[in-house]
Amino acid sequence: MHLPLHDASTIYRLRDCLAAVDCLCAAIVHLDFFSVLDRHPDDAAGICRRLGLHPRPADVMLTLFKAHGFVIAGADGVCRTTGLAREFLVAGGPCDARPYYESMAERPGVADFLRVLRTGRPANWPGEEGEADWHAAMRTEAFAESFTAAMDCRGRAIAPHLARAVDLAAARRLLDVGGGSGVYAIACAETWPALEAVVLESPPVDAIARRVTARSPAASRLAVVAADMFADPWPAGFDVHLFSNVLHDWDEPDCRRILAASAKALPPHGRILVHDMFLDDDKAGPTWAAEYSVLLASVTQGRLYSRREIACFAAEVGFAPIRSAATALGRDVLELAR
Repeated sequence: MHLPLHDASTIYRLRDCLAAVDCLCAAIVHLDFFSVLDRHPDDAAGICRRLGLHPRPADVMLTLFKAHGFVIAGADGVCRTTGLAREFLVAGGPCDARPYYESMAERPGVADFLRVLRTGRPANWPGEEGEADWHAAMRTEAFAESFTAAMDCRGRAIAPHLARAVDLAAARRLLDVGGGSGVYAIACAETWPALEAVVLESPPVDAIARRVTARSPAASRLAVVAADMFADPWPAGFDVHLFSNVLHDWDEPDCRRILAASAKALPPHGRILVHDMFLDDDKAGPTWAAEYSVLLASVTQGRLYSRREIACFAAEVGFAPIRSAATALGRDVLELAR
């Protein structure tokens, strides 16, 4: 697999941050969020009660606002407006910029994110009609083909870096859970010649993965298993489980279920690799991650997590982080073991 020669971060970041503007506009125009918070500093739970918000998207929104310096949270978890917000985003501020956003109030994305904030349910994937959200749309062949192709092209910019960031010299079999086209499994198999890599995917994406992996020079060491990771037994005989850009599609209870299934299927010496964009442990950045998390919250059932949050989920099933390494496009791989 080709190792990219250039840093494509800007290309991918511009797409990843699209929903962040809609989130900010919904908060300013429809909730007058900063004026309310300025009068009533509160923790996340209190903010949700006061404004009628769902905890998952509200968490994402607060992370975005902390990352941009509009909100600060104390050690007690109480959020307050910053000087920047009081000057520009609070009613009566000396440079009140709220009218600047009012012309955007009727943008479809703004209305969509306002519904997400209030219900916690993802919106339709942009441009898709008749589907509840990304999860439902992925069960249709046309959308699965389109979306998997998009993730495959991004994966080709990241996967070679991931394969070089982890030590798989002693590994024999890797299970790429929710591996999409198989781009990450391919990179690992091509980089580590003793490794067999298997993609676990549900239909119809499994057929796409078979087609893509068959074109790899390492095709003889690549395979695809069709299964629902929530409903079906996981295949045994693997010493590494890879979750690349997977956990961020799911809310906390489902992340716990996924990691519990992984722990059950792995042998005592098995390892878990979580490859994703991570929030800082204080959940006040990095900015790109905070912006991307808004997009994820708007169209999936998940959001981005911090390494600390992943470590807490993993600790419940006997795993702990042992190392973390940067890959590409703002992502890192977190390795966990018993």
